[in-house]
Amino acid sequence: MRISRILNNNAIVVIHGEQEKIVMGSGIAFQKSKNDIVPQSKIEKVFVLHEHTSEKFQQLLSTLPEKHIELAELIIDYAEGYLEEPLHDHIHIALTDHLSFAIERIEQGFTIQNKLTNEIKLLYHREFQIGLWARKLINETINIEIPLDEVAHIALHIHTAKIGGKSMSESMEKASIIRDFIELVERHLNIKVNESSINYQRLITHLRFALNRMAEGSDFDPIDPDMHQLIKEKYSSVYEISEAIASKLNEDYKINFPSSEIAYITLHLQRLI
Repeated sequence: MRISRILNNNAIVVIHGEQEKIVMGSGIAFQKSKNDIVPQSKIEKVFVLHEHTSEKFQQLLSTLPEKHIELAELIIDYAEGYLEEPLHDHIHIALTDHLSFAIERIEQGFTIQNKLTNEIKLLYHREFQIGLWARKLINETINIEIPLDEVAHIALHIHTAKIGGKSMSESMEKASIIRDFIELVERHLNIKVNESSINYQRLITHLRFALNRMAEGSDFDPIDPDMHQLIKEKYSSVYEISEAIASKLNEDYKINFPSSEIAYITLHLQRLI
């Protein structure tokens, strides 16, 4: 295997058979030139990307700061170990590009914002833990403290890179639905929800599974008709609020909560107050 192109000190392009591959390893291109034999002992990762993504990845590797690339790869390695599953190859482009841009913005004094941080933290808890690990790594490596809003961005990139996972837009829409739901609850009940409370976390967990069922077309858990009627009568005002919130979400996102689900939501809202 010989070097076809050097991207940076730690990444090269090779032609292996009829395939173009990107090979990465610490110092793999040090004092090397085109057509030199690739040192096998230096090989850490080999990528076979689709034509349109390979060009983009090569561009990133040859233009972004090597330290940013190394950080992104360390985060990806940690994520795959923590989740115990491989991530889609596209994460090497998406996360590297995003992370480098975020670091540059922070260095320039810009504020990174993410209105969905709380929802991402609850919906994608394991991925958020990876983001927290990345935050510590970045601080220790280049002495930059990324905010929790950036931790949430990293978590979302990790989540959408899971094999068979949802797209970035679908994942963000789910977080947006949760955010809008809580805003509607606070407005209708005239309360400020305590996001650290166990009742709030139970509500979010319930909503997450409900949204997953809708997306998958699965049946909802049935409720005993007598119990349903009891909830509707005993907590009539909260039940009406649940109906109003469900109606608004249907209007905005075209999601339809069945009556049994409205009864369960009523119980969760009752616990909040």
